[in-house]
Amino acid sequence: MTRGHRTFLRLGCCAPFVVDDLHPWLSFDADAVQRIITQFLSTYLDQANAKGYVIGLSGGLDSSLTAALAVDALGPGKIQAFTMPGPTSTEDDGALAQHLADDLDLSLKTAPIGPATDALLEGFENPTREIKGNIQARLRMTLLYAHAQKTHRLVLGTGNKSELLTGYFTKHGDGGADLLPLGDVYKTQTRHIARQMRIPQPILDRPPTAGLWSDQTDEDDLGYPYDTLDVILSGIEQQHPTPKIANEAHVDETDIQRVRRLIDQTQHKRNPPPTPKIGWRTPGVDWREPTQP
Repeated sequence: MTRGHRTFLRLGCCAPFVVDDLHPWLSFDADAVQRIITQFLSTYLDQANAKGYVIGLSGGLDSSLTAALAVDALGPGKIQAFTMPGPTSTEDDGALAQHLADDLDLSLKTAPIGPATDALLEGFENPTREIKGNIQARLRMTLLYAHAQKTHRLVLGTGNKSELLTGYFTKHGDGGADLLPLGDVYKTQTRHIARQMRIPQPILDRPPTAGLWSDQTDEDDLGYPYDTLDVILSGIEQQHPTPKIANEAHVDETDIQRVRRLIDQTQHKRNPPPTPKIGWRTPGVDWREPTQP
């Protein structure tokens, strides 16, 4: 099907595109995943009675793929994209976001967050780079929600399964969205879907980064290349023994324990805020909707 300047692969027209050049634990049917996500995006929007989605484009792979899937599901008219440059943004961020928007025939607005970041940090003594970076992430999400509220849209998150499991996201920042289309897709899998959907090559070639401080890369922060990390995570997910996971990922058993600790220690970022049990039924614990008349 063709929308704007972009030609998408038509689903269901040929044999399934099964990705088998990944580790066997990560092998998947890319056509099926693409179809599930686009149907999810369309159905969720109808059920919420919303008019469309808003999304922040960073010039990176995950936000680009999420935007492409949303356009594939609904067309470019229901998707409003933003680029939100901050103090640590680069020229490549905006240029690649614009490249993708042009490729998808997608409306792209620019909303700088530098002044708001500076205002929040005024009088803050010696903020760390992590504090500065997380403020930027939360400001961006605040801006997206303001525009979503004004236009009766929902906010698309762009995090993938590898990031969610390891807690590699900002709580109430990029982790705070209405839905996460890539939330059950490992990073190495997203790259294959992006190639299938013909995401521009400069975006595919770009090292993964959150862009929260200068020269930051995901793999440096996490301590492993995604090819290794995803084998570890999928092994833990499938409940393989630690020695087997270590052997398959070509790491030490201590590395598997480190990743397990990452998952455990960041559980609070994936769950609703805990509530002490006091009443008969408690929100987030045992109160289930719909209520009985």
